[in-house]
Amino acid sequence: MSNVFVLDTNKQALNPVHPGRARRLLSLGQAAVFKRYPFTIILKSAASSPHVWPLRVKLDPGSKTTGLAIVNDASGEVVFAASLIHRGDAIRKRLEKRRAARRSRRQRKSRYRQSRFDNRGTKKKGWIAPSVQSRVCNVITWVKRLVRLCPITAISQELVKFDLQQMDHPEISGVNYQQGTLSGYEVREYLLDKWGRQCAYCGAKDVPLEVEHINPRSKSGDDRVCNLTLACEPCNTRKGTQDIRVFLAHQPELLAKLLAQAKSPLKDAAAVNITRWVLHAQLKAFGLPLECGSGGRTKFNRITRGLEKTHWCDAACVGASTPEVLHIGQVRPLSIAAYGHGRRQMCLMNKSGFPRTNPKQKKFKHGFRTGDLVKAVVPPHFKHAGTHVGRMSAKASGAFTIATAGGTVTDIGKKYCRMLQRADGYGYTQKGEVAFPPVP
Repeated sequence: MSNVFVLDTNKQALNPVHPGRARRLLSLGQAAVFKRYPFTIILKSAASSPHVWPLRVKLDPGSKTTGLAIVNDASGEVVFAASLIHRGDAIRKRLEKRRAARRSRRQRKSRYRQSRFDNRGTKKKGWIAPSVQSRVCNVITWVKRLVRLCPITAISQELVKFDLQQMDHPEISGVNYQQGTLSGYEVREYLLDKWGRQCAYCGAKDVPLEVEHINPRSKSGDDRVCNLTLACEPCNTRKGTQDIRVFLAHQPELLAKLLAQAKSPLKDAAAVNITRWVLHAQLKAFGLPLECGSGGRTKFNRITRGLEKTHWCDAACVGASTPEVLHIGQVRPLSIAAYGHGRRQMCLMNKSGFPRTNPKQKKFKHGFRTGDLVKAVVPPHFKHAGTHVGRMSAKASGAFTIATAGGTVTDIGKKYCRMLQRADGYGYTQKGEVAFPPVP
């Protein structure tokens, strides 16, 4: 169970409390539910000069998922943990779909007209693609929310996931870094992500992997990352000092794929490298002490503290400020998925780009909107009898669709639905058995 955020009656952030204490405050009438995800209570009295903990929010930015963790620097307790799932790929696909529809319309209506370039606006300095910008906005949004919900005193960010130039040219940082305690962690973590954590030759997974030179060092091969891959022990032994073209002479398709992948950069690493400094600049604007760490340091901290490989565990291990002992206790990480706030598109289209629905009229339907968290209690004599809690899709007909943990339930009447939390652009799931928050 994760700790519960607490606000006083003036909405001043106080120290998070154990769920048992939060339940007692609610049962005694000394507090009320302020927010369901992340669960927050608000006291009915003001707190005068409260003593706050040195809490630090730690971020592990990723291309698809970003890890969030709040750590008590004094005790090493992980107070809150979450995985933030981005929607960058969905944005990219929608932009491509819009571009294809416009191209098709130009082809039908004016066959030889080029795409319009006037009135499009010039890209300002610091512009990044919308799919990448959404990742930055997601992280900044949640840092703002956490700063309002608990007394954050510092921020830690994994600024450099993979330092590509440093791995290709070790001499730029001197011998102390390359031969220190962190030696090898940067390169190995990069290779694990690039090659999918499997053997490049046989595809074996969940086995010990060794760093392998594609072009052997005995034949003038170097240690640059474009010449490195991962192989299991049998494949590495069998290849030995053979040339890769000789070793894979009977597998030309695998040889071509391996050589092409070795030269191509890691796509996810490129996306993270684009956003890292933009995110860093916006985090500095909070005015809190900002610590930066690397992916190699994060992995080193996680392994030495015996934690599993998850996004929120990586976030808790970011930077040199990580306590020697991290108490994760019974933390149940919150899974946060970015859904957005709807579309600007006036009507839906078919695959050919023709409208198939009427123009939308209004966002709220019968007092609800898509994305609201609701609780529906359906009487026994109806088709979907029972209690359903989840994110809803509002319809003008009044027959709503609710996405619950057990699946999607359709045609739920509006009169059976009760609002739990207004839509905020995100969906929430919490894995594992949790004692809080209760469903009223």
